[in-house]
Amino acid sequence: MSLIPQILSEVFPTFQSSDEISATANARIDWKETPEAHVFKADLPGLKKEEVKVEVEEGRVLKISGERAAEKEDKNDKWHRIERARGKFLRRFYLPENAKMDEVKAAMENGVLTVTVPKQEVKKPQLKTIEITA
Repeated sequence: MSLIPQILSEVFPTFQSSDEISATANARIDWKETPEAHVFKADLPGLKKEEVKVEVEEGRVLKISGERAAEKEDKNDKWHRIERARGKFLRRFYLPENAKMDEVKAAMENGVLTVTVPKQEVKKPQLKTIEITA
């Protein structure tokens, strides 16, 4: 590893050198809001549900992480190109007040992870008029 990536990795702990192919850039996630829920869809081709984690942290933070392992190499193999991302990925989403974080559901089908966070009605603050006296 050259000196620049080493310095960057010390200053920015999440920095990964070009020697380490990271799947972070390829963990593409769509987030849509419907009247009933917040819905996240992540394309994670080749991953099994056991290789992906969906967690709730600090109240309203949805955390999606996992790792795509590198293929086993045989010393007789000669690679011409490596383009498929491998390595760890981590995405965090800070959800609004209306998210029911205790009812989060996740499903994975055909390499697509779908996380559904139901919504609750946010109570508007009651307005109380105060009489002004002299």
